[in-house]
Amino acid sequence: MPTFSEWRNGNQYYYCLKFTLNVYSMLFSFLGLTVLCVGIYAEVERQKNRTLEGVFLAPAVVLILLGLVMFCVSLVGMVGSLRDNKTLLHMFLCVLSVLLALQAVGLITALIFSKKTSTIFQNSIREGIKHYYDDLDFKNILDFVQEKFSCCGGDEYQDWGINQYHFCNGTGPLACGVPYTCCVRHKAAREVVNTLCGYKTLNRERVDLDGVIYVRGCIHALHLWLEDNIGASLGIGFAVGLPQIFGIILSCLFWNMLVEMSQSFDVVDFRALRLSGIQYSELDLSGAGWCLCLPRDGGYLPVPESETWDPEPDPYPVIESVPSSCTETQRPLSESQDTPALDEVDVGFEKQN
Repeated sequence: MPTFSEWRNGNQYYYCLKFTLNVYSMLFSFLGLTVLCVGIYAEVERQKNRTLEGVFLAPAVVLILLGLVMFCVSLVGMVGSLRDNKTLLHMFLCVLSVLLALQAVGLITALIFSKKTSTIFQNSIREGIKHYYDDLDFKNILDFVQEKFSCCGGDEYQDWGINQYHFCNGTGPLACGVPYTCCVRHKAAREVVNTLCGYKTLNRERVDLDGVIYVRGCIHALHLWLEDNIGASLGIGFAVGLPQIFGIILSCLFWNMLVEMSQSFDVVDFRALRLSGIQYSELDLSGAGWCLCLPRDGGYLPVPESETWDPEPDPYPVIESVPSSCTETQRPLSESQDTPALDEVDVGFEKQN
């Protein structure tokens, strides 16, 4: 059984890293493309009935940005791993590292400045409540959160007083009330939802609303849920961070391997081939795959059959034997080698004597 060092230097390790990284990038590129398409569809539908001007309140915009980033970054990694491009792989590695670092910094900052983060989040929800009936995407999300976590409003149920349909000075049927998703619903079979169950609740005290609506805000409800479900919170964090860490490790290993391969002697430099007179059509590329990037033990250069072939020509060749056709022309030179040669200094010295 081969050792790890032998397996690492073989082609199987190269193939394993290459295709694992390629499949990883391909899956996330398809996921990013799906998120992008969903975001575009949601934004097109939102524009049809859109009266809200705040872009930060649009979940469709968030989906479009998220899908675009995922697709572009994953596409760079997929092409780089497929073509063994060190530049693209290095770009993919750097972008993943920066994104992971930004997420870690954002999470740590949010935990350190939890009060400030809660205030920003509360202001955003209050702004969304103010335009609750103008943006159907935000309305559906808030309704789901209020029903799922048994809460009402952002900080408390009184936040609904800023909505033009729910503030107590209004004259409509929703005046001084809350949406029906804030109501305490009894789990009865085939229960018909009473959409006016929150009628005239904003001007009542908390103790009087027990069993009628939820008085706890959704910010506090989410915070308590995360504290009570540590396992789920860690699972969400690992689900977001581990795939990125796995991609960083894969791209780092494969990029280091390509750097080592580029520094070895069995890598083809096509500029050097053109300078040496070898044409691209002379290379034996059988087994290189459709991407022309798979390695082969024997190489792809037109190597002669001689085992002592040197790819770099000797600038000072040594003539071991002289052809028979040249013996006559070389005879005077060989005869002159028997007598000592005289230079100009020797000739001048003889004349003086």
